[in-house]
Amino acid sequence: MYFLKLLLITVIQLNMSVNNSNSIYDIKINDITGEPIKLSDFKDKYVLFVNVASKCGFTGQYKDLQELHEKYKSKLVIIGLPCNQFNNQEPGNEQEISQFCEINYGVTFLLTEKIEVKGDNQHPLYKWLTNKNLNGEKSSTVRWNFQKYLIDPSGKLINYWYSITNPLSQKITKYF
Repeated sequence: MYFLKLLLITVIQLNMSVNNSNSIYDIKINDITGEPIKLSDFKDKYVLFVNVASKCGFTGQYKDLQELHEKYKSKLVIIGLPCNQFNNQEPGNEQEISQFCEINYGVTFLLTEKIEVKGDNQHPLYKWLTNKNLNGEKSSTVRWNFQKYLIDPSGKLINYWYSITNPLSQKITKYF
């Protein structure tokens, strides 16, 4: 009987350890200036992750992302993640990207360093967002710029939407 209790406790501890290691809040990423972002600072808020690009047919969504940010900033954090993996539509460096977003769209929401969202050099954040074994909800493939992933205030993946879904769509805003 003692052995069974010990085994049960060990299994529970191991399970808790595995779940904790899969927390989105443990993933490291830098902002667009190279400063570390602590995703754990966003516990108790929704987080919308969007891979962004400055020379894309969907680039106008920056305006809507900014509007979403202003309207729901008490409940929602928007994080734009520049990526140049789709037809070279984000060729600039971090400073150029930041200036473009500020000048053309008045972006004040958080932007990260330039990352890869798919392939061999996929950033750990996107490994988590796109892999059911890590996020516990569903697997996906990033198909294009401005694909959106929404995390709930407890750090769980809610859903994702392809580029054609506008950030102001009721599919997204119904959560706030």
